[in-house]
Amino acid sequence: MVTSQHEALHRIFQEDTSLLARTLERLELPFPEPLQVSVLNPELTEIAPIERRVDTLLKLETKLGDHLLVIESQSRRDDRKTGSWAYYLSYLHEKYKCPVTLLVICQDAVTARWARLPKKIGLAEWPSLVLYTIALGPDNVPAIIEKAEASSDVVLTVFSALIHGRSPKAGDILEVLATALDTIDTDTAGFFAEFTEVGLGNTAARKLWRGLMSTKTYRYQSEYAQQLRAEEAARNVLVVLKARDIPVDDSARERIMTCNDTDLLREWIRRAITAQSADELFD
Repeated sequence: MVTSQHEALHRIFQEDTSLLARTLERLELPFPEPLQVSVLNPELTEIAPIERRVDTLLKLETKLGDHLLVIESQSRRDDRKTGSWAYYLSYLHEKYKCPVTLLVICQDAVTARWARLPKKIGLAEWPSLVLYTIALGPDNVPAIIEKAEASSDVVLTVFSALIHGRSPKAGDILEVLATALDTIDTDTAGFFAEFTEVGLGNTAARKLWRGLMSTKTYRYQSEYAQQLRAEEAARNVLVVLKARDIPVDDSARERIMTCNDTDLLREWIRRAITAQSADELFD
């Protein structure tokens, strides 16, 4: 199943198409400098009823000619990807008649090291095809923990936070990211604040980020922080009711969890302490 965490890891390259060049420059890879980058339709389905879709597909216009970049989010080792990735590259090479490169984004170093290994199709001693990738992971993407560096490239800092979401450096990166977002316009900052939360998935780093957004004060976070405080208050209502063994049907649960009025939610928490049923909260 495709998760929001999976989507964020590759979609960030759609949100800021110049991020690719900046990231590869950090790695000192011999990659053609893109003069222009455009996001293409990632649909690779053929006439036959076999659907194939890459995560993100970019077209790079360089001095050396056009170049396609396939970006895949990968959460774990999956040897079945050898055939899928080979298909993507050969199909795109044939369709667009230009070089194609596969970039794999990983949130753990083990998966990144696996992704960098040559993927062979054919006999071991005489493979018909050998596939190589560029793999980005916490072992080669820099952890941005300095405020000045974070403020100079906010999107790269978001990417750094996502890649290092499971590492001990996550907290330091998120601290400088929260501050750096305050240096750009509030709408963009608010978008990337939510983007970061989604991209961190079910990790301890996500809890750290939600804590920063709900307890500290930044220009961009007022509406976002209000939403987080309301969600926390709604969960507290349910916690009190559960502790008192009071059943909560789907209708009442939905009403509680969709309420954005923190004052009302606080009142429901107070009522939950003595209520004999969930319905008494709403009277």
